[in-house]
Amino acid sequence: MPETKAPAQLRPETDVLTRGFDPSLSVGSARPAVFRSSTYVFSSPEAAERAFDIMAGRAQRTPEENVDLVYSRFNHPNAQILEDQIVPLEPGATAAAVFNSGMAAIMTALLAVLKPGDSIIYSVPIYGGTQTLIQSFLQSIGIEGIPVPAGQGAAIDNAIRGARNLRVVLIETPANPTIVMTDVKRVCQTVASLPMASSNGNAPERPLVMVDNTFLGPAFQHALSLGADVSLYSATKYLGGYSDIIGGVALTKDVALMSKIRSKRSLFGNILQPDECWILDTRLPTVALRMNRQSKNAQRIAEKLASHPKVKKVYYPTLFEDPEQTRIYREQCEYPGGLVSIDLKGGKAAAFDFLRRLKLARNAVSLGGVETLACHPRSTTHSAWSAQDLDEAGIGEGLVRISVGIEDWRDLLADCEAALDLV
Repeated sequence: MPETKAPAQLRPETDVLTRGFDPSLSVGSARPAVFRSSTYVFSSPEAAERAFDIMAGRAQRTPEENVDLVYSRFNHPNAQILEDQIVPLEPGATAAAVFNSGMAAIMTALLAVLKPGDSIIYSVPIYGGTQTLIQSFLQSIGIEGIPVPAGQGAAIDNAIRGARNLRVVLIETPANPTIVMTDVKRVCQTVASLPMASSNGNAPERPLVMVDNTFLGPAFQHALSLGADVSLYSATKYLGGYSDIIGGVALTKDVALMSKIRSKRSLFGNILQPDECWILDTRLPTVALRMNRQSKNAQRIAEKLASHPKVKKVYYPTLFEDPEQTRIYREQCEYPGGLVSIDLKGGKAAAFDFLRRLKLARNAVSLGGVETLACHPRSTTHSAWSAQDLDEAGIGEGLVRISVGIEDWRDLLADCEAALDLV
């Protein structure tokens, strides 16, 4: 019988289950075990020296090299396994780093490259914690934050060309919670057109494009394939999928850039712990399955609620009225995803009444879990913003964000309609 050869390149759904884990290192276990240890025994003094050189960035690991582990603040087996197995889910990625929250991933990636005197452009609206990080912390240490409206390509182009000492462009797309989409490819092309700049005698470099890909990645939007340098996730959301762990992920195309991010992670000590890595690793093979069900549910619910007499507007990719938003969605995304925002007639009172009367959907922040969650962003996730910033970002008093789960869509729709009828 002729020998059957494995395909040269595995598809992500297969690769995520087969790479990055050697059962012989886990007493033959078919799936990874949990390795709870703070420190690791070196195979030799030379191996210890080599491990520290690589960890500190004084040397680069070769593709075939197995480097001894040092200390769990820097790395540990469960983090290595998870980082290897998450890479194929993000086309274009070569390396990943896991963190103990999504905010830790964003903060560490930014501080790996930003320094006082630099500037960062960021799309608005954006997750409230991210905006607070930029406005309250980064600006306090001399890093200028420049907000630009999400989805407005010309305005973003002008901001990129006009910014001084621009180091990072940070995009969240779709925007939280208005679902406005930004053209990642256009942003990357504009950044690439800038003249290379050097500072402090360093080699010329261009600004980096970072994308918060939490809402649609990794199943429906591939930021690195669109040209971005860093794809960021709150792994608490769709990657984790069950609202029971906190985590974050950064993925890059450039191994050298990832080395900078990991170096800062070692300094800050915000690596994801072994138990959470193990849990998250078990969830990766079902990400696409869960997100597909959530997206189908959300689309059916969004289309039905759009005609409800107490709903002013529904924000959802398949219901975009702006031709440019429709174009971005069609060119950039594979499916519309599981998030729906609705603007209720009657403002805050109507929104609160709606949330109070829901029976199946739970009034909670966060998103991406198998259960349906709903919240009022203006008074919760974005409550630190000024009224003017909220109004300009389109986060009105009547806006409710719904993260649709995997329940039967007909039950969820009935729940929403019953709550709306009583508002």
